[in-house]
Amino acid sequence: MSEEPSRAPFSYHEVGITRDADEGRVRVPAGWHRLRSRVPLGSGPEVWAAAGEALFDWRMHRAAWVPVARDTPRAAPGVEATIVVGFRRLALRAPCRVVWCVAERDRVGFAYGTLAGHPESGEEAFVLERDSEGLVTFTVTAISRPAAWYMRAAGPLGRVARRVVARRYGRALRRLGTASAD
Repeated sequence: MSEEPSRAPFSYHEVGITRDADEGRVRVPAGWHRLRSRVPLGSGPEVWAAAGEALFDWRMHRAAWVPVARDTPRAAPGVEATIVVGFRRLALRAPCRVVWCVAERDRVGFAYGTLAGHPESGEEAFVLERDSEGLVTFTVTAISRPAAWYMRAAGPLGRVARRVVARRYGRALRRLGTASAD
C-alpha cells in the first residue's frame, strides 16, 4: 500500500535551511554540499513579471528539461511535485514539497525540500531579485547530499550535474522572461 503524497516525510531534518543561506547565517552540515548559481535575466517590469510567472508555474523547470507534471499546482508552501527523468521502468522519480515562498516587492521565489524516495536529500531554492535600476537576477541555492547509492557513487560528477542543471534553469528563465518582454 503506497503512502499518501501529502504524508510523505521529508528526507532530511534541516527543513528551511535554504531560507537564510545567502545571508551567510547557515552552516552547511558536514557531508552536505552547497551550490549557488546566480544569473542576470534582464531588466524592466515585463522581465520581472514574466520570469516570476514562469518560476511559480513550473515552466522554468520544464524549459530546463526538468519535467514536472503539467497538472502540478502553482508553487506554494505544501505543494508537492514529482520530477520524472527517463522513461517507463527506467524513469527516476524525485518527489519534493515546497517548503517556503517569498513574495516581497523586489524579491520572490520558493524552495522545495526532498521527500523520501528522492535520490538526494536537502533543499533547493529559486529566487528572483530586482535591484533599484530594475535589473532582475535569478539565484539557485541548493544545500544537499546524496541519498541514493548511485548518487553517492557518482561523487563529484553528481555535483557537476547539479551545477549544469542550475545553469539550465537560469538560461531557461532568461528565455522565458525576455520572450514576453519582446
